[in-house]
Amino acid sequence: MTLIKSISGIRGTIGGTAGENLTPPDIVKFTTAYIRFIAQRNSGKKLTIVIGRDARLSGELVSDLVEGTLLACGADVINVGLCTTPATEMAVITYRADGGIIITASHNPRQWNALKLLNSSGEFLSDAEGKQVLAYAEEGDFAYPAIDSIGHVLSREPFNDRHIEQVLSLPLVDVEAVQARRFKVVVDAVNSVGGIVMPALLRRLGCEVVELNCDPTGEFAHNPEPLPENLTEISAVIVREKADLGIVVDPDVDRLAFVSEDGSMFVEEYTLVAVADYILSHTAGDTVSNLSSTRALRDVTARYGCNYHASAVGEVNVTAKMKEVGAVIGGEGNGGVIYPELHYGRDALVGTALFLTFLAKKGMTMTELRATYPAYYASKNKIELTPAIDVDKVLHEIKTRYIHENVNDIDGVKIDFPDSWVHLRKSNTEPIIRVYTEAQSMTEAEALAQRFIAEIKEICQI
Repeated sequence: MTLIKSISGIRGTIGGTAGENLTPPDIVKFTTAYIRFIAQRNSGKKLTIVIGRDARLSGELVSDLVEGTLLACGADVINVGLCTTPATEMAVITYRADGGIIITASHNPRQWNALKLLNSSGEFLSDAEGKQVLAYAEEGDFAYPAIDSIGHVLSREPFNDRHIEQVLSLPLVDVEAVQARRFKVVVDAVNSVGGIVMPALLRRLGCEVVELNCDPTGEFAHNPEPLPENLTEISAVIVREKADLGIVVDPDVDRLAFVSEDGSMFVEEYTLVAVADYILSHTAGDTVSNLSSTRALRDVTARYGCNYHASAVGEVNVTAKMKEVGAVIGGEGNGGVIYPELHYGRDALVGTALFLTFLAKKGMTMTELRATYPAYYASKNKIELTPAIDVDKVLHEIKTRYIHENVNDIDGVKIDFPDSWVHLRKSNTEPIIRVYTEAQSMTEAEALAQRFIAEIKEICQI
């Protein structure tokens, strides 16, 4: 069992020993530490915190513990219930709350859950802010307010429909153009909250929807990460139903992957590329993605005479870089689209509405659109960590070996070769080293990955 405290929040497996897993004492401790951090920034103010959760099995249990702890700490609560991550972020903004807690372990399997911590802008805490929360948690010795100062639940109202309205109101979302195309779309929501939201959005856009795994039971129908090996079912359904495309989201609906009309993967790396292509065709400006994302975004950005920038992995790092350079679009190659016209958060609903508008206006099929982009192939691998593996030592050794190449070490080690790259880094969400590679063929990408995996094993003597 595992408890991971990182820039991505407090994430762990349900059950087991306190301090080693995400147990009730841990949930209370970290929630209390978070509200102490928020209170320190809002001295003397009555605080309001938004809570939302995905549909995973432990969601209600964790939500009840978080809500009760916030009330015991004197904070008022707006509980939006079953809600996507981007909608919970938008609820913080809309209600002008002081922060928010999203209860979701994103793409992790069913036994995991997490507390994702938001500031008053509906954005994830920075690394420094997260470390302050962790420091408060380790200090302990919390003093809770007396009965007259406890918090209250201000509302228990869904927010997903309001989020859909906010997305459809964006100037570059052309509802009429999409409605005119009458797309037939298969949706795989892995039996989480996307099963409530995505079909509703698509029907507002005039699409015929075929629902697949859209019952929000939390019993994930397959591995919840939207990777090609997990999407064989939707590929077959698309072909059988003669659909125009398929849409796949992760359990909290911040990641977005498309499947083409022939059942082939559009590839989640190209979700952001296509959306950026559309945005840049209307709004000139810089783009941002993280170091592990495809070169294709850089290439498309250059077509418009604009500048591409890379950030460290992690949504908060991407948004920080976007603000720094004034980017008009950004995100991550895992299918995370960040469109600051609405908010600084990965948002599968925004990505879907913008993408379908682009596809409708192009008058292309999915495979035709995909063929307009540079053909890069990514291989995503991982090495399981053990206590004996010193990750910093491993990465330093790799960097030393390739010191004469184009090396970026702002997040792990990325080595850019002329026609390929490799990125090695410790995961924020799992006890693994990620080994991502990209090249001009899958054979080359996989060979590059195996080469570096072998080097790492040699260094670690495993």
